Amino acid sequence: MLPDVFGALANPARRRMLDALRAGPLTAGELTGLLELSRSAASEHLAVLRETGLVREERRGRNRVYHLRPAGLEQAGDWLKPYEHYWNRRLDALGDLLDAAAPAASDPAPHQADPAHDTPPHPTERTDDD
Repeated sequence: MLPDVFGALANPARRRMLDALRAGPLTAGELTGLLELSRSAASEHLAVLRETGLVREERRGRNRVYHLRPAGLEQAGDWLKPYEHYWNRRLDALGDLLDAAAPAASDPAPHQADPAHDTPPHPTERTDDD
């Protein structure tokens, strides 16, 4: 039976753990503190991530260090791959829409007179030229 990668990824805390591990290995304590989880909750989430092959655990003395295993995401990536053309088509349509709207947005607005700057000074007013 294949591990349920999608079930593991469905939980926001586990996704945050994976995001944190993208920067590099972290201890269980660091992950617990970073994500503000209880030790027991973090331990349960890490067990799910280990069982699904998304992380690997390394024991260093008293610490357990967790490493991201990107290969574990292959199952999800393989399943999502056939749907990629739908996303690309929608993104292309969005790009076309934005390109069509861009010329209208970049047209300068018609000049409106600013009465404070466009009216000549009153004949009795002094100007900087005086």
